Amino acid sequence: MPMGYAAPTALFAWCTFFAVVAPRRPRLSARLSFWFGLIINEVPFLVVYALVATSALTAAQGDLASTGAKVTAVVALLTVVGLVIAARRGVRSDRVVEQALREGLGADWRERVRVPLRRHRPWARIMLVPFYRRRGDVQRIRNISYGDAGRRNLLDVYQRRGAPADGPVLVYFHGGGFTGGEKSREAIPLLNRLASQGWVCVSANYRLMPQTSFPGHQIDAKKVIAWVRKHGPDYGADPSRLFLAGSSAGSNLASMCAFTPNDPAYQPGFESVDTSVTAAICLYGYYGDFFGETPDVPPSPNQPLPYLHAGAPPMFIAHGTKDALASVEGARYFVDRLRQVGGGTVVYAELPGGQHSFDVFHSARFEAVVDGVEAFTDLVGPER
Repeated sequence: MPMGYAAPTALFAWCTFFAVVAPRRPRLSARLSFWFGLIINEVPFLVVYALVATSALTAAQGDLASTGAKVTAVVALLTVVGLVIAARRGVRSDRVVEQALREGLGADWRERVRVPLRRHRPWARIMLVPFYRRRGDVQRIRNISYGDAGRRNLLDVYQRRGAPADGPVLVYFHGGGFTGGEKSREAIPLLNRLASQGWVCVSANYRLMPQTSFPGHQIDAKKVIAWVRKHGPDYGADPSRLFLAGSSAGSNLASMCAFTPNDPAYQPGFESVDTSVTAAICLYGYYGDFFGETPDVPPSPNQPLPYLHAGAPPMFIAHGTKDALASVEGARYFVDRLRQVGGGTVVYAELPGGQHSFDVFHSARFEAVVDGVEAFTDLVGPER
């Protein structure tokens, strides 16, 4: 048995199972789906290359003669089939996002877009260097303080080199279940893409448990908006075009901020600051555990559902069907309620095979979402 062939093949097969099948019950299986399936689900091409290379090398060395090696080769072939399924789901995301834009913005949305959109996804980067997240035309100004909570009240500014003039603003909040996470982990492809197009993007830390609890996280998020209102123009931003975005717990923050503009309960000491926003982008968000209408089971106050109202700003919501940590059923319920109350425009893209944290890499799935966000923000925002 050539262990140098069998061991990596077994590992890839194990991870591919959790990427493709992605069982969400029981909880242990859901956790395994996330931890073992996430990377392979987003970058299946790289694993195909590895399996083809190791199989070819083993054959060239004459090590495929044993029964164990032949069994390993069969497992490798089945794994490649699973990887093809994962890749196909990711590639299909562009159709899903396209359909979501059509349903939310109208069949003629392409004709009404005012900015040049990418005609093709960056396939070379997706298939060869999905982990590389820098852009030469974008600079990142790190660790700017917006509050008095040390490193948890720091933010980064992404802007096009040469400094943009009056660019729209995207404020982004990271995920981590309010117990972890950093401003430089998720959604970097989105921040870089928009910054390269003249946006000013802000990615912020916020206080976590046990340092604070609700509404401390929410107050920090409002402080970031207040910082943008005051200091954004110094970085070439136009605060009148202010969009919020977030992943997982950050999506909870973004939606809560969108639904509670200028609410003094979340703005102690800066009640007079305008914290209204143009629109919000929510990626694989946690929207609460309350999916029924039972009167004796009210939603907790750190969930956006109680704050839904007819004047809500436009929302772009993307969620994976295989999300193991924040259920797609929760996203569907949230979207249904939002549409029922008659808020602003709602674009909902349910991504086939998408797992939690799909925005970490330059994957086919997330690049499709990035394109969708760019079109959405242009159509729901004011004229530049």
